[in-house]
Amino acid sequence: MNLNWVYIAISKVLLWWHSAWSALFGPGSYFAWVLAIVFLVITVRIILFPVFVKQIKSQRAMQTLQPQVKALQDKHKNDKETLQKEIMELYRREKANPLMGCLPMFLQIPVFLGLFHVLRLIDPTSNKAFEAMTTEYFWTEEQFNGAAAAKLFGAPLAAAFNSPAAKLDAMHADRLNVQIVAAVLVLIMVATTYITQRQMIARSQKNADPTQAMIQKFMLYGIPASLLVSGALFPIGVVIYWVTTNLFSMGQQFWVLKKMPPPHLDGKTPAKEISAETAKALAPKPGVKPANPKKGPKPKTAGTPTADAAPEPEAAAADDAATGLNGRAPSTDSSGSAAAGTGAGRRPQDARNRKRKGGRR
Repeated sequence: MNLNWVYIAISKVLLWWHSAWSALFGPGSYFAWVLAIVFLVITVRIILFPVFVKQIKSQRAMQTLQPQVKALQDKHKNDKETLQKEIMELYRREKANPLMGCLPMFLQIPVFLGLFHVLRLIDPTSNKAFEAMTTEYFWTEEQFNGAAAAKLFGAPLAAAFNSPAAKLDAMHADRLNVQIVAAVLVLIMVATTYITQRQMIARSQKNADPTQAMIQKFMLYGIPASLLVSGALFPIGVVIYWVTTNLFSMGQQFWVLKKMPPPHLDGKTPAKEISAETAKALAPKPGVKPANPKKGPKPKTAGTPTADAAPEPEAAAADDAATGLNGRAPSTDSSGSAAAGTGAGRRPQDARNRKRKGGRR
């Protein structure tokens, strides 16, 4: 497969941004080359922004289909072949694509390869590389020499962790310095890649179908692990490109996912957590029977007395007898307290019984 058109396109975009920043910092400034790589990332991400939005929408569609996928899994749990056919038919009918989550990553691979190829050709020790840059990719000799001399913390942008000594000597770079800068940038690249994938998975449904779960697991662990191994081959400029891409992805995901939050699959708003103090305040008092909200209050009937009803005559007479309002003072013992038979301590039922006995006499 001939990717020469990709290399030419990436080279032209890189040179265009370098020319724009050279007007501010000068053509020989390393800062102009670093900003050219950073804005190459911004250019690519702006072009891929509609694809990223489609990725989010596809993931939302996959989430809304999870109850149906779960039902199919329960129905065909003993027939994996039928289960896969039914799931794929469901995705086709609902226009959901489980591979859409990887599409932005796949579309950035040609850009990554193009920048890797262009920076690898910035080799002052190779006449063939110089000829290719000046004839095929339309670089001038000044641009070639300026890119070869551009350094970040003393490490050339075109140098890699395992660059040969002859290339580093031609760039006037120290091997240990290059390896330290490259190693730190590779670790940052791996960490930001993991965080980016973790951020995406954390905002999606956890109980995904097996296909989507396998893709998510590969992207979460497989890609960072491969970058850790292959990072020694990448020029420092490519590592800067990758770190910038990850940082841009974090901000882009935060903004888009905030505007398009994940839907609740059960259609219910999640219940809010109640603090211990609130639960204690809402709990019934000791000795009080909790109210049943389903039953509600009992309806009042004509024969049922209420708390506001007037007391019966016998109860009123018993109260008068107990409080001494009937004209007879309660008897007291030697200590000055009311007698047990007629005092306030006697129950109303005993007072009524005593009155009935007195009436029969």
